Amino acid sequence: MPQQLGQISLLVRDYDEAIQYYTQVLGFELLEDTPMSETKRWVRVAPQGSTCHLLLAKAANETQEKQTGFQAGGRVFLFLYTDNFYRDYENYRSKGVEFIREPAQEPYGIVSVFRDLYGNLWDLIQPKQ
Repeated sequence: MPQQLGQISLLVRDYDEAIQYYTQVLGFELLEDTPMSETKRWVRVAPQGSTCHLLLAKAANETQEKQTGFQAGGRVFLFLYTDNFYRDYENYRSKGVEFIREPAQEPYGIVSVFRDLYGNLWDLIQPKQ
């Protein structure tokens, strides 16, 4: 099997609020929620059918708490591809997702930037065929 990204660790403040946001607002699938200890859980979410998953990692100390929502230093951190940009854009807006850049036609496709529950920036992209 060739190499591929399996999952990306995403710092969160609280497991349950993160699960609610990523599943109910962004429509991701909850793949796993396994207790590891009294304070730690192994929580994975992903868009339907995606082979790359987000591991929701609860910040465990002050340093991690400061990085929650700022894992890419204020740049776009994650790129969510879609086959129907305006369907997902309007759906997310109706659920209160904050878009900080209006949709634009770029050489690589239609794109807009949104901020997640914690402040991480995401590109919503419908790639050109």
